[in-house]
Amino acid sequence: MPRSFSFLVPLLVIVLAGSACATSSGQGAEKPRVEGYPKVVDNCGERVTIPAPPRQAVALNQGSAEIMLALGLADRMAGTATWTDPVLPELEQANASVPRLAENMPSFERVLTTEPDFVAASFVSTLGTGGVATRKQFGELGVPTYISPSDCVKDNSGEGDGVRSAPLTMADIYGEIRDIATIFDVEERGDELVAELEERMRAATEESHVDDVSVLYWFANAESPYLAGCCGAPGVITEALGLKNVFDDTSAEWPQINWETVADRDPDVLVIGDLTRRSQTAEAAEKKIEFLESHPVTNKMTAVRNKRYILLSGQALNPSMRIVDGTEQVAAGLREFGLAG
Repeated sequence: MPRSFSFLVPLLVIVLAGSACATSSGQGAEKPRVEGYPKVVDNCGERVTIPAPPRQAVALNQGSAEIMLALGLADRMAGTATWTDPVLPELEQANASVPRLAENMPSFERVLTTEPDFVAASFVSTLGTGGVATRKQFGELGVPTYISPSDCVKDNSGEGDGVRSAPLTMADIYGEIRDIATIFDVEERGDELVAELEERMRAATEESHVDDVSVLYWFANAESPYLAGCCGAPGVITEALGLKNVFDDTSAEWPQINWETVADRDPDVLVIGDLTRRSQTAEAAEKKIEFLESHPVTNKMTAVRNKRYILLSGQALNPSMRIVDGTEQVAAGLREFGLAG
């Protein structure tokens, strides 16, 4: 037997013995598999593998956070970030137990301090270059990620908030809820939440009969306002209630359009984002209305002269489950103005 081989034999015996001891004591042993896992979810062109039910989940946008909270997952959330509005009242208690990592976008390092085992976001930009971190960066650390499918189906390659070739639908939102429920192994809760939202949408649309009413949706910014194009979350509300969006001729999600053009289209009703964040000018509805009523172009508009303002949260104007709240609130506003039966 060559000398080098005779040296390796006892060393190999020692290694194997140590390995056996570690296994018998529980150290170094593989974690037991959880029934039904791993799960694989197709998400935005990637196959995401979830090895076990998440216990330290992070939601990087309010839309993702509120879905998790509504599914009763607060005790399995390690943090949330990027909020435009107060949390839904019915979710306040659950949300109070979840750390707020940042009001806006947190750093990658801050997220990693929570030791996440799952990260979700509402927007491609949040988990892309210039966002918190890329999906690849999280993946290299063994952290699975999920992006709202409603944002992936639009073209995000250019500047701004993307362009939709196909309108957003509530089916996209319901699909996200069911995906998150599957990932956390709470499918029954997901089905119940979807059924509740479907019933609310049905009631809101059946109770409101609109005839030839035009609308404009203003999200933020006074100098160069972000106004809704045809096919995002406001498009769902518009279609559901039979309204006419004065900018339904653009498929850009939130194009910036000058006020002279807005005045020319002269909508009957203004749906105004009432945001609590402070990253643009005229975030709060109060500031938006103050601008509209003092600006020499906008103060002559029909909706402004008649004070036909309907205030919505930012989340109701984003692809989120709050579209249902937005539909209910716009329907109520139209009835108040005598524009819906």
